[in-house]
Amino acid sequence: MVIKQINSMTEVSAVSWNNLVQNNDPFVCHEFLLALEQSGSISEANGWQSKHLLVFEQQELIAAMPLYLKNHSRGEYVFDQQWADAYYQSGIDYYPKWLNSIPFTPCQGQRILIKKGQDIPAVMKLCVDTIKEYSQQKNISSLHCLFPDYCQIEDLPQDMLIRTGVQFQWFNKNYRDFDDYLQSFTSRQRKNINKERRKVRQQGIQLQRLSGAEVTEQQWQVFYHFYEMTYLKRGQSAYLNIDFFQQLAQTMPEQILLVLANDEKAYVGAALSFIGQDALYGRYWGCYDEYHSLHFEACYYQGLEYCIEHNKQIFDSGAQGEHKISRGFKPINTYSAHWILNPDFAKLIADFLKHEQEMIQGYKQDCMQLLPFKALD
Repeated sequence: MVIKQINSMTEVSAVSWNNLVQNNDPFVCHEFLLALEQSGSISEANGWQSKHLLVFEQQELIAAMPLYLKNHSRGEYVFDQQWADAYYQSGIDYYPKWLNSIPFTPCQGQRILIKKGQDIPAVMKLCVDTIKEYSQQKNISSLHCLFPDYCQIEDLPQDMLIRTGVQFQWFNKNYRDFDDYLQSFTSRQRKNINKERRKVRQQGIQLQRLSGAEVTEQQWQVFYHFYEMTYLKRGQSAYLNIDFFQQLAQTMPEQILLVLANDEKAYVGAALSFIGQDALYGRYWGCYDEYHSLHFEACYYQGLEYCIEHNKQIFDSGAQGEHKISRGFKPINTYSAHWILNPDFAKLIADFLKHEQEMIQGYKQDCMQLLPFKALD
């Protein structure tokens, strides 16, 4: 096996890269990563240097690793700022660091793309050992693999520290329609959901679901204003720009689902999701004014209906959001893996993660008690 590092997705064939993608995962496909770079949503100037690894065997691409060199921790959804502060207080540089992840995307998936039939642990070890060697040579503090599939966690080298988190996801039990899904709820919770959906209709709001190919240029502009507003309300700038979304509309429209809400006079909100082989991924939402229950309708109920109608088994609605529990989203474990160059800090972080995991599991158990179903599975 021969390994090569590239500085842009333009240096690798889309066909060769996408042949390694499993489950039609939209976020690790060549088109998604290329749009991040070409739109300028990520760049060396804003702290994201593309440094992807390619693994070849007799000139055939057999593995690939999305990899970035970062000088901050923004846009990651696995928070290590305390670690960076500890380094700073000790007079040691934490940045730059290696990040094996999808920018701004807290969704689980392949983090090392490997052709079927290959020796997976051997390929992973080669990639991680290469990064370790670069780190020693260039004094780069660490490697962070965020939101890998659990099966990939098991095949990573043993000296990587595993961190556990919790997200909320929905699982399809072969529901016939949304009403059939609600039959699994307690009577009280079922009434609450129906009341929320009724409130949206009573405000004169209608919902429209569009595939990427159906979205007009004007509708993309509308969506982007809503998306940008979500960040501006928090005094922040949006991570992604309109060019990113417009490029995806051209290169992967079949994997885009846009929900638009209007009150007959104007659009009042929008939610954007991405479509995988068996999963729907809820990603971006925005609105100008607050409407009763509109967020729940656009971001969750419309997505749930889509999953049931199209036989999607999982609705991954992204990070955080305890309000999802009462709507049937179950707490599940997420993972990240970390290699730390400095042995003293590696031990300190390992101790921290051990205690953190105990709290995370307690939190997950508490969340399970709040699910709205008649009886827990």
